Amino acid sequence: MVVILKKNAPAEQVEQFQSWLAEHYQLEIHESIGQNCTLLGLVGDTTRVDIDLLQAMEIVENVRRIGEPYKFVNRKMHPQDTVVDCGGVPIGGGHFTIVAGPCSVESEEQILYVAQRVKAAGAGLLRGGAFKPRTSPYAFQGLRGEGIRLLLEAKKATGLPIVTEIMDLSQLPLFADVDVIQVGARNMQNFELLKELGHCKKPILLKRGLANTLQELLMSAEYILAGGNEQVILCERGLRTFETATRNTLDLSCVPLIHELSHLPVMVDPSHATGHARLVEPMALAAAAGGADALMIEVHNDPTHAVSDGAQSLTPDAFDLVAKKVFAVYDCAKNLK
Repeated sequence: MVVILKKNAPAEQVEQFQSWLAEHYQLEIHESIGQNCTLLGLVGDTTRVDIDLLQAMEIVENVRRIGEPYKFVNRKMHPQDTVVDCGGVPIGGGHFTIVAGPCSVESEEQILYVAQRVKAAGAGLLRGGAFKPRTSPYAFQGLRGEGIRLLLEAKKATGLPIVTEIMDLSQLPLFADVDVIQVGARNMQNFELLKELGHCKKPILLKRGLANTLQELLMSAEYILAGGNEQVILCERGLRTFETATRNTLDLSCVPLIHELSHLPVMVDPSHATGHARLVEPMALAAAAGGADALMIEVHNDPTHAVSDGAQSLTPDAFDLVAKKVFAVYDCAKNLK
């Protein structure tokens, strides 16, 4: 349930009202202060709440029941877009960026070169896999702690904040200096991990699962926000369907839908969605035109010899061209609103 307070309601009355709600109905109260109004989210058993009584109070503008099971991520409770600060780079609320880099960190030379090239092309953050969830136990599993060290060296050399994926709670201490912690598709419903990340003071990039609904994605984000961490970015990376021409099926319709349902920013990953480098550009342009707040694009200095996902990785030269087009399309779409 959401209680919308009148503009310029006296702070003392608001405080007394919140105390009364918490004591009288045994509810948890979450305050969201906007430019034009203040919202109070009532969490708990709201079936006993007398809506007519609340609406009759002097400082109350309106009362609404929320039918969705997620409350913290719900736009009804937080009308303004959330802007996530990713190591000094904002995402959301009209701030757009591209996250770029290799699927896997392979060597110091590789990650430094790619970092320099993607920064020169306009990327705002550097991605790179240190821990790699692979279908085969015999495939390259990542450099692990050494991979994070190399990412931090690239950050030092270029100034780009870094994004990398966590796979297990035991790895969390290694992420102390990582700017954005990525939760991959396979861990989207690892609820114990999500609970712990809810206590972090770091941005979390939450990827949609291989075959999960939007409500399931938002409920996973709810775990993180319920723990106190409001810095969450949702990422569409394609769904597993019956189609085999692409690696996954990119659900671009989820971008405007999530913006309707939630205040959290939305990123699109056309690399994992399509699995083919030649399809990354058209899908990236479509995502930018469709209102995505950010893109994640895989870039490798030598895709043919990449240890993982080379087929979907752009060369630095190709990324230069794609980035220019993406920023132009995003600016055009923004001006048309």
